[in-house]
Amino acid sequence: MNTLSLPSLQAEYAAVLARGLSLDMSRGKPATPQLDLSDGIQTPLTDFRDKTGFDVRNYGKPDGIEDIRDIFADLLDIPPGDILIGGSSSLNMMYDTVARHMSFGATPTSVPWSKMSGTPKFICPAPGYDRHFAICEAFGIEMVIVGIDDNGPDMDAVESAVADPNVVGMWIVPVYSNPTGCVYSEDTIRRLANLRPANGDFRILCDNAYAVHHLYDADSTPNLHGEAARAGNSEMVYTFFSTSKITYCGGGVAMVASGQGNVAYTRAITARQTICNDKVNQLRHARYLGSAERLREHMTRHADLLRPKFEAVLSVLEGQLAPHGIGKWTRPRGGYFISLDLPHGTAKRTHQLAAAAGVTLTPAGASFPYGVDPCDSNLRIAPSFPTVEENITAAEVLCLCAKIAFAEGHTD
Repeated sequence: MNTLSLPSLQAEYAAVLARGLSLDMSRGKPATPQLDLSDGIQTPLTDFRDKTGFDVRNYGKPDGIEDIRDIFADLLDIPPGDILIGGSSSLNMMYDTVARHMSFGATPTSVPWSKMSGTPKFICPAPGYDRHFAICEAFGIEMVIVGIDDNGPDMDAVESAVADPNVVGMWIVPVYSNPTGCVYSEDTIRRLANLRPANGDFRILCDNAYAVHHLYDADSTPNLHGEAARAGNSEMVYTFFSTSKITYCGGGVAMVASGQGNVAYTRAITARQTICNDKVNQLRHARYLGSAERLREHMTRHADLLRPKFEAVLSVLEGQLAPHGIGKWTRPRGGYFISLDLPHGTAKRTHQLAAAAGVTLTPAGASFPYGVDPCDSNLRIAPSFPTVEENITAAEVLCLCAKIAFAEGHTD
């Protein structure tokens, strides 16, 4: 292990400050070349009839048109009748699902979560997705933290937690989890599907945002929807997906899938919210994407753009931090993030130094409920938006800041 000289590191940092950098690795945003891949979707429609002959410019088909539902069904191995199409945002559909359960309950005869005798609780694998945690905070849902590793959540902890009748839900990202990039193992999926919670209205909200976002050959992707149905738990799981990072962010198509009871219940409530969603956009996507197979081919072009960025960042981490034994990091095979675990007590300081040097990262602790990382060690890196060269520069600055934070804590 090489010795770090704090004065030398500080001199190097002063030179970085003088460069006036402005680099953003804070969110998993597609870069312009990725967005350009979908510009063909802008080809004007001349035939507005879906595959059934329905004119998509009119009211009707609140579940979404068959053209796009069939593509999603084939892509995710979910029966099309279990799928409801929404607007452009799966996060919006997750929020609405929690809101419905808080206001009306999980079923037509259930007690609304907001009127339970105790505080409703959600199981939250961490590090995880900050926007999931923000939804819980918005509704006053207490978050129960469980650990996560390469196989997924700590299932012993999950199975223990669901014995509490106040635990009403759980967030999961089973494929290329945000931010660790892990893919849940078959055993984890099987155990999730076979949970027997004390609260009969317990729901798993499965955010499958990265199901087709492979960087290399496609990994085997677990299908919780199918496993839950086989286990007699089809109503326990809601699965969400969208094309937000497949075509256009904020201009795609989102969906939710669940058992038939949940589908009927959701349909009945959302009928009071809206008559239908944007079926013209649904048809535009269905025509452009064409089929599940063509969508997968489209994603290989995304991978070709993203892969060099991830490999560049990982190469810098390996070259700059590994020789000093500082931290560890994930090597994802898909998704949008790299999870960096620094020595305890140094993540906030590293983030502070990086921000001052012009490298924007997601705040330290953001990947944990309430924004509190008990070890102050985790940072989420999002390589997708900067260029390869910018990623190299940003990663070099990040490593320098991590070395300074470490050296500051090990100075006699």
